[in-house]
Amino acid sequence: MHNFKELKVWQNARRIVKEIYLDTKDFPADEKYGLISQMRKSAVSIPSNIAEGSGRNTDKDFKYFLNVALGSAYELQTLLILSQDMELLNQERTNELNTSLEEIQKMIYGLIKTIKV
Repeated sequence: MHNFKELKVWQNARRIVKEIYLDTKDFPADEKYGLISQMRKSAVSIPSNIAEGSGRNTDKDFKYFLNVALGSAYELQTLLILSQDMELLNQERTNELNTSLEEIQKMIYGLIKTIKV
């Protein structure tokens, strides 16, 4: 069992959730059930799965949930690109969020590699 609150990756993932919520609040209302919903769900999924996995009894389970979190991070990255394509986010902001997200992806991947199953 791991203390997820002490994991730097979890802390960073929490920050990106806040950023995504703030950035998507200005998206058009007709995206409420489209990009806004998908971006928020995938962002929330990252720290949530890290936390859930850390509370499991085995390293195998923890690794599984870290992989789910990693998948959500890649999903969010795709949604950021789509948001830029649709001119809902400018390139500078997309790059900033992608940089943060890529760091989280690297951290999750690194943590996965440290777990021996």
